[in-house]
Amino acid sequence: MSNKLQGVRGMNDLLPEEAERWEAFEEIIRDWLRSYGYRPIRTPIVEYTRLFSRGVGEHTDIVEKEMYSFEDRLNGEQLTMRPEGTASCVRAAIEHNLIFQNPQRLYYSGPMFRHERPQKGRYRQFHQVGVEALGFAGPDVDAEHIVMCRRLWDDLGLEDVELQLNSLGDAAERATHRAELIAYLERFHDQLDEDGKRRLHTNPLRVLDTKNPALEDIVAGAPRLIDYLGETSLKHFESVQRLLREAAVPYRINPRMVRGLDYYNRTVFEWTTTRLGAQATFCGGGRYDGLIEQLGGKPAPACGFAMGMERVMLLWQEGLESAGLASPDVYVVHQGEQAQAFAFRVAETLRSAGFSAIYHCGEGGFKSQMKKADASRAAYAVIVGDEEAAAGRAALKPLRDEGEQIALEPEALCEWLAQRLYGDAD
Repeated sequence: MSNKLQGVRGMNDLLPEEAERWEAFEEIIRDWLRSYGYRPIRTPIVEYTRLFSRGVGEHTDIVEKEMYSFEDRLNGEQLTMRPEGTASCVRAAIEHNLIFQNPQRLYYSGPMFRHERPQKGRYRQFHQVGVEALGFAGPDVDAEHIVMCRRLWDDLGLEDVELQLNSLGDAAERATHRAELIAYLERFHDQLDEDGKRRLHTNPLRVLDTKNPALEDIVAGAPRLIDYLGETSLKHFESVQRLLREAAVPYRINPRMVRGLDYYNRTVFEWTTTRLGAQATFCGGGRYDGLIEQLGGKPAPACGFAMGMERVMLLWQEGLESAGLASPDVYVVHQGEQAQAFAFRVAETLRSAGFSAIYHCGEGGFKSQMKKADASRAAYAVIVGDEEAAAGRAALKPLRDEGEQIALEPEALCEWLAQRLYGDAD
């Protein structure tokens, strides 16, 4: 057996080039969220297990099969690595009285953990961007979240995406539908698969979300929740659709869509694609008006959504190739003892002036250092030998464009670069 240590299966490293792509993506995300007035919140990775049992739902796949839970050795408390972000965000809002006076527009991003079979776009440590609007009751926030998503997909240049929309109504409507659905499914008990039988009396809505083709006809004939909606729920749903039409966002109503978490009510939505194989859904959310009270807060409406960053990054892969990955302005090469000290000072002078500069560390002649300078994607190489150091100057050589090599003192070098790189005449 090899003694070589490896990462945990389904929990992946992001190496520098890929990590740079993630940073470029995260910068776009932050700008997009700020443009809609959403503010960041950061919650712990580990929470008490009961938060997710109460918030996500005891009979969901997440709680029953997928959570990473363990016992705190100090006090015996059951803890869980967060499998999703909404419950944590709501818990923090309740604990710190964030919505006592004003509604809140919040967002978070970071790793989540679910014990699933790793596959393309689905990992055991995965990353989400989540958006939560706490204290807003109207359909306008539901529509705002969907329109926000559409704007981001346009900004990223994503193609082949579809919006699916449904309403889960309110608690009383769901209870009536649930009883009718159970009665209907019991007629087909022997034809249900193991998941269907397990969910029949605990979470029958999830039976409608099955991916088993053998159950398609049964699901197609099942009572539809949308047919049980009352006047208030229907009016809310129609208002959401009207606002989407106003914003020219196309959608398809999917009466079988239920989402995988118990806290949803009224509007639910998913963004799907055919480009990710089995992982068709890459963003989803909806309204969860009962969750704040369920977790111990005063009753308040809420709505939110989350996207899987890995899945969105896969869809954005073509655009990433030209996304302007991080590269330094200059790479400083040097040879000779006097040159080393002077080049070190030149590099710091450049950084103080606002430029990104890589200073070559270690051995190597000018030829090998210049290869590394070119590989760094820097725009210029700053070259210092003992002769340049003695004269108090550094040579500047363009690496991406045609141009002659020039020698300048450090301060003049900064002024020259500012003009060439940023058009700064000062």
